[in-house]
Amino acid sequence: MTTFVLVHGSWHGSWCWCRVVPELEALGHRVLALDLPGHGDDATPVARITLAAYAECVAAVVRGAAEPVVLVGHSFGGIVISQAAELIPERISRLVYLSAFLPANGQSMSRLATADPDNPVATSSSISADQQLISLDLVRVRELLYADCPDSDVALAIERLCAEPVRPFITPVALTSGRGGSVPRTYIECLNDIAIPLWFQRQMQATVPCDPVYALPAGHSPFFAVPAELARLLGDAAL
Repeated sequence: MTTFVLVHGSWHGSWCWCRVVPELEALGHRVLALDLPGHGDDATPVARITLAAYAECVAAVVRGAAEPVVLVGHSFGGIVISQAAELIPERISRLVYLSAFLPANGQSMSRLATADPDNPVATSSSISADQQLISLDLVRVRELLYADCPDSDVALAIERLCAEPVRPFITPVALTSGRGGSVPRTYIECLNDIAIPLWFQRQMQATVPCDPVYALPAGHSPFFAVPAELARLLGDAAL
C-alpha cells in the first residue's frame, strides 16, 4: 500500500481527481488530493499566492502523511512538486510527472513555455487588467483540455475552473541535486495531449531525465478520460 499526494495543474483544484481517487483506493492505496492556495475551495487572496506558498502547501500535506509519499503533479503541478521536493525530499519516495512541466533549476513556467510559443492554450488565455490573473477561454477548453472526456466531467470542469495567479508562472524554481534532485522521478506521457504536446514532454525529459517513463493514449486530462488506467499506472510507478 502506498500513500499518494495528488497535485492539480493550473485553473483546477482537487476536484479534478474525483474519478482517480476511488480507483486508487480500490487498489488498496491511501490518497490525499489537495487544493493549492486560491484554487478549489481554498480562498487565499491572490496577493498572498506565490510559488513558495504552493510548495509549502504541498509540503504541509506530505509532512502530515504517516509514511513517505508518491507525489504526483499534473501539468503546472509538475513545477509545484519539483519545488516542494526541495523542501522535504526525505518525505517523498517518488515524484510522478503526469503530462507535466518538468523544470530544471532556474526555469520558470513562463520560460519553459517559450519553447512552444504558438501553444493553443496560451493563445486562448487572457491576463486581467491588473496583471495578476490568467483566465482561459471557456469556449475552447473542451477541445484543448477535455476532448476525450465524458460530457459530465467537462461540465464539472467548466463550472469549477478558476483564474490562475500570474506570479507562480513567472517565478523560477530553485532546485539542488542533493535535495529535490535526489528524489526518483517518473514521467507519464499523454500521447494525444494538445496543451503539452508529446514532443514538448519529451524535450523536457531530455533535460531532466525520468525513469521509468509510461504512456497513456489520452489527451491533457487523463484523470477524466482514463481514470482506471491512470490509477493502475500510478500503482506501477509506486513499486
